Parts: sequence; structure tokens; C-alpha cells
Amino acid sequence: MFILYQSILILMLMTIITILLNLVSKKAFNDREKTSPFECGFDPKNSARLPFSLQFFLVTVIFVIFDIELTLLLPLILTIKISNWMNFSITMNLFIFILLMGLFHEQTQGSLNWVK
Repeated sequence: MFILYQSILILMLMTIITILLNLVSKKAFNDREKTSPFECGFDPKNSARLPFSLQFFLVTVIFVIFDIELTLLLPLILTIKISNWMNFSITMNLFIFILLMGLFHEQTQGSLNWVK
């Protein structure tokens, strides 16, 4: 029974300390810049219907594609132990070839050039 009272006392003490620290640590300094929402490349005070550069979108899509490909590439290293060396090397080389062909295609289309 003593353990129950002790745990309730500790819980109440921790709650009081948390509330006191929350009240003491709050800053009363409100800056207009810090309280305004931040959007990369956009002014939040203007209309949301303004045209924006598609380069932001293209860089994001390219990053996601290459990030997903890396998550598919890394587990292939673990399959060296359970697969044939020849099958592993063919699969890895084909995967890297497709990745490099996608990068070459993006370069020839001009998606990687930031200057218009």
C-alpha cells in the first residue's frame, strides 16, 4: 500500500514541477516575424495564387525518386550472403544503370539546371 501512495506522491510532484517550469520558462516576447508562418520561397502576406517556379517542385521530385531508389539499393547489400554472386552483380548493375539513365534523362531535359 505504501508503494501506491509513494507513486501517487511522485506523480503529483512531477505534475506540479512540470506546470511550474512551463509557467516560468515561457517567453513573453512576440515578434511579428517569428509568429508568422514560414513557407520556403513564398511571402505568406501576399495572395496564395501567385505563380511560382517549378524548379522547387522538380528538385523535390528528383530528391524523392533518388531517395526511394537508395532505400531499394541498400538492402541489396544484405542479399550477397544468400544469393549467387552472378545474379547479385547483374541485379546491382542493372539497378545502377537504370538509376544513371534516369539521371542522364533529367540532365538532358534540363531539369537539373537552375538557370532558365
